[in-house]
Amino acid sequence: MSNVLYDALFASHQGSSRPFLYLPGGRILTYDRFVRLSARIAHVIRDHGALPGERVVAQVQKSAEALALYAACIQAGVIFVPLNTAYTPNEVEYFIGNAEPRLVVCDDAARAALAPFADGIGAGLLTLNGDGSGTLATEAEGRAEQFDTVSRSGEDLAALLYTSGTTGRSKGAMLTHDNLLSNARALTEAWRFTADDVLLHALPIFHTHGLFVAGNVMLLAGGSMIFLPSFRTDEVIGWLPKATSMMGVPTFYTRLLDDPRFTRELVSHMRLFTSGSAPLLAETHIAFEARTGHRILERYGMTETNMTTSNPYDGERRAGTVGFPLPDVEIRVVEPETGKLVPEGEVGVLEVRGPNVFKGYWRMPEKTREEFREDGFFITGDVVTIDPDGYVHIVGRAKDLIISGGFNIYPKEVELLLDEQEGVLESAVIGVPHPDFGEGVVGIVVPKNGSTLDEAGLLAAIQGRIARFKQPKRIFVIDELPRNAMGKVQKNILRERFAAAFQAG
Repeated sequence: MSNVLYDALFASHQGSSRPFLYLPGGRILTYDRFVRLSARIAHVIRDHGALPGERVVAQVQKSAEALALYAACIQAGVIFVPLNTAYTPNEVEYFIGNAEPRLVVCDDAARAALAPFADGIGAGLLTLNGDGSGTLATEAEGRAEQFDTVSRSGEDLAALLYTSGTTGRSKGAMLTHDNLLSNARALTEAWRFTADDVLLHALPIFHTHGLFVAGNVMLLAGGSMIFLPSFRTDEVIGWLPKATSMMGVPTFYTRLLDDPRFTRELVSHMRLFTSGSAPLLAETHIAFEARTGHRILERYGMTETNMTTSNPYDGERRAGTVGFPLPDVEIRVVEPETGKLVPEGEVGVLEVRGPNVFKGYWRMPEKTREEFREDGFFITGDVVTIDPDGYVHIVGRAKDLIISGGFNIYPKEVELLLDEQEGVLESAVIGVPHPDFGEGVVGIVVPKNGSTLDEAGLLAAIQGRIARFKQPKRIFVIDELPRNAMGKVQKNILRERFAAAFQAG
């Protein structure tokens, strides 16, 4: 029987002795052993009553077994629902209630807290720990290493990924077999991945970046992955000589640049570094090239669209941009209120249409209708411009737009100016309630090591550089910006923290 995603990513590797995963401690898992492991897990999933189209929720640490659980779900025709390992039991209660899975898989340490939620909907509960142990592994022992793959079409759901939910309840993005496979094919070709590649993988696998961009691309290409539990500088530097490529978030690269062992010689054999999930500062891009000779390839995507744009593999990888639309992906820039195209080069909201775009939000038909135009374009909520050469520049999120005294202010413009100032490592600009202007512009800056910053000096430095209404009315210096697991700055936390900035007058 045909199973679109399983046939393309996994079935062809049966019997292959090629290394798939290089694991800490020297363990190597071949493709054949991985496929056999996932088949055993698929038997466990079926034995717990999960039928095709039902859900399996997984809040587990990164491991070979956790990745095999994803493969097993695809082979068994069930919908894989990975959850951020940082979510608290109270948060997980919502996801279990919303997804209504047939089976919940969690770490041993979370079993007692999650058991009532699973019991409440009649779901099974198994455990899987970061070292591969747990009741899931125990039940998989001795099971048959062949599983009759369940037929699934391209329109069938493969995964349900919940958005971060910074402005309300998290929404479950429904991703089909075609969504995931089309994107894997586009990226494999765009970034020239082959069976000769060894990807250094230090990303989490509950997110699009680590699971679908990295994992699916390497499975499709037939390459290998150095599969690290998380990013640890010492460990990454130790493994880099064995890799040909690395996918990361901006903090990976800033941490490497802070280490004197990270040299041009160390990465002279590398083919490609990519960055995503959060904006890469142009300063980091330039510093990385100066140190290593490599230009990081930055791309753009989101949970709902997988990857949408990419800087070119051949050609200029332009700092501060996310490149061009991938093949078969259409983009346009519109006025958020009217949906009309903005004049070339002006700021507007990015909309996307293509085989990469998700099917809609799980059990939220009204929200789905709100986020799609009648012609099928998805409204991303990201504010962008496209320069004369066609490169896309991300300006910010529409929800982060600041309206002060009736004027629209895009934080990115102010952040770029603050980042230029001597001693500033990075910045975030937010709007908080203001008694006269509705919202007031507040800048938050992080100093470079050894630098001392003061509010008055920074305010003076940017006077005359941008319009007065865009200038921050207050600037605060903090040790670091709050980020989520993928490195995105959590501006909602900053807004809460500095909400009282103007209360004194």
